[in-house]
Amino acid sequence: MRTRLIFVRHGESLHQLEGIVGGPRGCRGLTALGHEQAHDLANRLTNEVAADRPVAVYSSVLRRAVETAQPIATAFGVRPVADCGLCTWHTPPYADGLPTARFRTEHAVPGGGVFRPFEEGNESWAELVVRVSRAIMEIAHRHRGATVVLVGHSETVEGAFHALAAQPVFRGFDLDVPPASITEWTTDHDPGGWPPARWTLRRFGDTGGWAKA
Repeated sequence: MRTRLIFVRHGESLHQLEGIVGGPRGCRGLTALGHEQAHDLANRLTNEVAADRPVAVYSSVLRRAVETAQPIATAFGVRPVADCGLCTWHTPPYADGLPTARFRTEHAVPGGGVFRPFEEGNESWAELVVRVSRAIMEIAHRHRGATVVLVGHSETVEGAFHALAAQPVFRGFDLDVPPASITEWTTDHDPGGWPPARWTLRRFGDTGGWAKA
């Protein structure tokens, strides 16, 4: 049976416009446009997967993702499940709400990179990849043979390229993931099997007509 993972990046958020680190306290949710985008996503998905209804909707625990997931879950008659594994960077508490530019300059770690954090107390990229990839694979295994919507961040979508496409931790290309976009992967193999399942990328960064924010 086919397993279908539909990744959604949250809609336009206040922390984006304000240029601050949007952790649990710094994130104040979606803008008015972001809420409109979330409802549009719900409508799009109900039309596109009418014959293959999601059995679950997951989101990161951050407010902007939760607010994006809520209308989608409501449209499909399920309760959204918050999973911290799908979050963007787990930034340190002192950084939550700081201007992003200040965090990246005043708290930069010399020599930071793939296995060392870029900022003091932050996750390294490798730690983020492992955390997000594990969450994705747990969800895929739990709902094998079904359709699931995962609402998160650009890093959640990027994590799928490591979890599902076996990309190395230091990926040889960059990804531009627009807000309120859909990325979809499917497999006809067992997501929890060995050797790992081969996944097909069906679409990436599909905004359905929304301009990039």
